[in-house]
Amino acid sequence: MAREIYSKYPLIKYLRKEALPTALCPGCGGGTVLNAFANAVDQLKIDPRDIVVVGGIGCSAWIASPYFLADTLHTTHGRAIAFATGVKVGLPDKKVVVISGDGDLASIGGNHLIHAARRNVDIKVILVNNFIYGMTGGQVAPTTPFGAKTTTTPYRNIENSLNISETVAAAGASYVARWTTAHVYQLIESIKKALTIKGFSLVEVISQCPVQFGRRNQMKEPAEMLRWFLKNSVPVSKAKNMSEEELRDKFVIGEFVNRERPEFVTELNKLVDEVQEHFGLKGE
Repeated sequence: MAREIYSKYPLIKYLRKEALPTALCPGCGGGTVLNAFANAVDQLKIDPRDIVVVGGIGCSAWIASPYFLADTLHTTHGRAIAFATGVKVGLPDKKVVVISGDGDLASIGGNHLIHAARRNVDIKVILVNNFIYGMTGGQVAPTTPFGAKTTTTPYRNIENSLNISETVAAAGASYVARWTTAHVYQLIESIKKALTIKGFSLVEVISQCPVQFGRRNQMKEPAEMLRWFLKNSVPVSKAKNMSEEELRDKFVIGEFVNRERPEFVTELNKLVDEVQEHFGLKGE
């Protein structure tokens, strides 16, 4: 039997109360992302029954499942976007949202991420980038900054990190934006745009992980990581006039692309109609 949860939090109606309090680590940015998503849904007055939320494996996948009160799929590692694509093709009227982490979506699931953007499938991806594999012990990830320490790079990381937003924008997505958990209002506005734009939409959220990443990189308190985000964030409009050297160790934030392109599910259904009409199968 579910416990009664008494709360003055106005968006509690969007949360699965029986799953509270959360299993996220103290100071994790996952709560901020969940709050921003619930705010966006509330401000757009979207009925949660019209949303299907998909997550993979990892800390950030827990934001979608079990905490958000909608139809949710907790899928296999790296396959959240593949599952979401299937849901969107089968239920084109639903808003299909993927919420998961950088390890799940951009590393193990990187191939799905790139090709869903290329196809411009109308799914909305909120990718929480905390620079590390948090749930499995703090191993190095493709998003770990150059020089940072993790459990598998205890001296320092000597690999360049993957720029997720630029990669997805180059692959062909309709909408791409990046914010940090220190830019909550801007984040809410970007999630609202992602939910309303037709086509593949990515909102990358730079998020603090004080437990696995921060404490190994002289930022064990969440506030220290938030100050790091604010101090080193550069608007995308300003970044266009800066050199690669000037942008080293900076977080470029803002909208990378916002454009109209043919959407996969719409084009697929048009093709099905054309083929059925060609073979005289229309209406059967």
